[in-house]
Order: sequence, then C-alpha cells, then structure tokens
Amino acid sequence: MVVESLHILLEEPSMEEALKILLPRIVRPGINLKYIQFGDKGNLLRELPNRLRGYRQWLPETAKIIVLIDRDDDDCRMLKQQLEGFAQQAGFTTKSAPHQNGNFQVINRIAIEELEAWFFGDWRAVQTAYPKMPNLSGKAPYRRPDSITGGTWEALERELQKRGYFSSGLRKRELARTVAKHMQPSRNTSPSFTCFQNALTRL
Repeated sequence: MVVESLHILLEEPSMEEALKILLPRIVRPGINLKYIQFGDKGNLLRELPNRLRGYRQWLPETAKIIVLIDRDDDDCRMLKQQLEGFAQQAGFTTKSAPHQNGNFQVINRIAIEELEAWFFGDWRAVQTAYPKMPNLSGKAPYRRPDSITGGTWEALERELQKRGYFSSGLRKRELARTVAKHMQPSRNTSPSFTCFQNALTRL
C-alpha cells in the first residue's frame, strides 16, 4: 500500500517549525504532510484518545499517523505504552504492534529527552546557524545527545547565551527554524532522532 499522506501530531510549535523543514528531506517526495500541534504535552495526551477515535472513522489506508512527543522526565517505556494503548483503544494497529500482515497506521515516537537533543545531535548545524558557537559535540556533557542531564533546552540556552545569543531568553521557535535549515538527517547522532527517521524512511 503506497502511503499518500502523513498526519503528524505534535506537542508544541517549535517541533512543528523544525519538522516542516526536516521531513521533506526524509520522506518520499509527493507525500502530503499535515501537521497538528496541541500547544503542549499535557494537551496532546489529553486530546489524543478522542483525536484518534475521530481519525478511525475516516482515515484512508493510504494515510498514516505519527505521534511525536518529548520524553521530558517521564519513564520512556511507560510513555510509549500509554501512546500505544491510545492507538489500540481507538482500533488502530501500530508500527510496534502491527497487523498479522505487517500493516499498521500509527507510529509513536519519543524525542529523548526533548527536541533540543536532536540539535545537539547535529552540532554542525548549530554552529552554522550560530557561528560564534565552538565545537561542543566532543565534550563529555554533550557527547551523547539523548543522555544530557538537567534539560537539553536549558543546556542549549546556556551555551548560546555564553556566546551572546538569546540574552533575553531562548526563543524556541526561532531556534528550531534556524537550526533545522542546516540539519542533515544522515549525520545526526541522537538515537531517538535516528529511530524517528528510520520509521519514516521505511514507509
């Protein structure tokens, strides 16, 4: 079954800004991309069950749903189980639990711990966007993007402010848009980004 459209359900605007730039570089040309963002993680989790039940009434087999959410401080396995449960309760099969013939319509993916880890995963893109930034990719706190402690957006804000950027506070949508323009998916070292990318390239 040829995939004709992707419905991407997101928690907040900065993720939408980044994916509008990145996804056309990952998925097959011609796929219709529709973005639905819920404002924050709490709203996404509250509204997702009803939204999926609504999709179940009309979504064609040529469409797939992608749910992308930040882990933050949640237990990754429990969060994934919650997302999988929402999809199954709505009557969907998922990539993690497909139909016997291998078909599925929902892909649940988690950014660990949040979107900004994906920026640490392509530090060359950050340096291109903000030329005063040094190479931090080899330094111990940032060597493993998905394991940065204390909040990845806070760490990124701190490093940017040291070099004179965002002195009045990180503007996350602007950051996402600016860095994503320079990102190359194939060189990203964030495991959660790679997992997300692989799910899309295999469609």
